[in-house]
Amino acid sequence: MLSERYDAALVFAHQLHRHQKRKGTEIPYISHLLSVSALVLEHGGTEDQAIAALLHDAVEDQGGDAIRQEIRHRFGEDVAAIVDHCTDTDQIPKPPWRARKEAYLAHLRTTPDTARLVSLADKVHNARTILADYRTVGEALWSRFEGGREGTLWYYRRLVEIFAAGPCQPLANELERTVAELERLASLASPQAEPHA
Repeated sequence: MLSERYDAALVFAHQLHRHQKRKGTEIPYISHLLSVSALVLEHGGTEDQAIAALLHDAVEDQGGDAIRQEIRHRFGEDVAAIVDHCTDTDQIPKPPWRARKEAYLAHLRTTPDTARLVSLADKVHNARTILADYRTVGEALWSRFEGGREGTLWYYRRLVEIFAAGPCQPLANELERTVAELERLASLASPQAEPHA
């Protein structure tokens, strides 16, 4: 059962992200955090992992080290460590997209399993959302992402490869299926493209 710590994390996450929306939409960002936390719980995650899922973007998007210290103070070192492992940068402004993603992929290969589950749940929900939006808006979707079409497909294929070698295979398999379908649809729209490049 989840405790009052989870309640507090839910309120804190909503406060931090209250004015944030999903890329290119009017959907409140909290929907993503709730979905990631739900996936973590559905795949055997602990309360600490579920709390970290609610807060996994807080350091990166809502205040850097000051928010990291607040998370540590409110929810403990284990939650803060998971959030750190899920953060690809705390620098403002953020470093260039490709270098940042390459560094995160390298980091992910040595990330503890506790944090890998949270990161995997995050990537599964993102991939599902990208696929659903692609089916609605088509190639216009790629303008929402710094990496564009090729960079986004490259990044998610690399994520599939990394998570395939780790724990929580049902969720890793879900990521692979979702990314494969996105690649298939994108290749139909642009036959000359090489999504695995």
